[in-house]
Amino acid sequence: MSIDNLIKEAEIKNTVKLEYFKKTNKKIKIGIMGGTFDPIHYAHLATAEFIKDKYKLDKIIFIPSGNPPHKQSNITNKYDRYKMVTIATMNNDDFLVLDLEIKRNEKTYTIDTLRYLKQAYKNIDIHFITGADAICEIETWKDVSENFKLATFIAATRPGISLLRAQEKIENLIKKYSANIISVYVPSLDISSTYIRDQLKENKSVRYLVPEDVEKYIYNNGLYKDGDE
Repeated sequence: MSIDNLIKEAEIKNTVKLEYFKKTNKKIKIGIMGGTFDPIHYAHLATAEFIKDKYKLDKIIFIPSGNPPHKQSNITNKYDRYKMVTIATMNNDDFLVLDLEIKRNEKTYTIDTLRYLKQAYKNIDIHFITGADAICEIETWKDVSENFKLATFIAATRPGISLLRAQEKIENLIKKYSANIISVYVPSLDISSTYIRDQLKENKSVRYLVPEDVEKYIYNNGLYKDGDE
């Protein structure tokens, strides 16, 4: 299948999943996976599946960031990142993708996304999935206290992150903001987007690190070549 047809099929499937989701009237638990996904890889997908199963979430919604305020260096075009996420999740009926943040031209903040979701979908219970490293920096986020009012936060511990430091920070946040934060160790893959970008810049293989169709998209569009940010 050509890349253009692959993208079209992925977008059609995602549209169908979103339409079905919008029609759901019962109270449902959703997980939000935000991030640059530059590129999305198997550790992202494995983490989402693990947390969905562990906490009995009904759906996981992937929301690629548009213009994230905390990313200082250049990131890949937001539409390329969105398409890669859509391709990567197309065959999982419980994984949906929203283009909410990539449609914004201004800086995209988590609080604005949570406010939108709460208003647009009255029947959802939001669980925001993030890394334990991000939780340690969450007080730099916009309107931090309101974030905790709108969602339960699931802090996924990844390789290389100090468990002690993260747990101490989480306990302090719970006391300070009456936050609902769950810390979970995810037996996931030790893969990072940075490592994948470095491999590609050096013309090394990323096979089995990203879904096959995502790899095809990357090569077809010449992403992450030597000299790219």
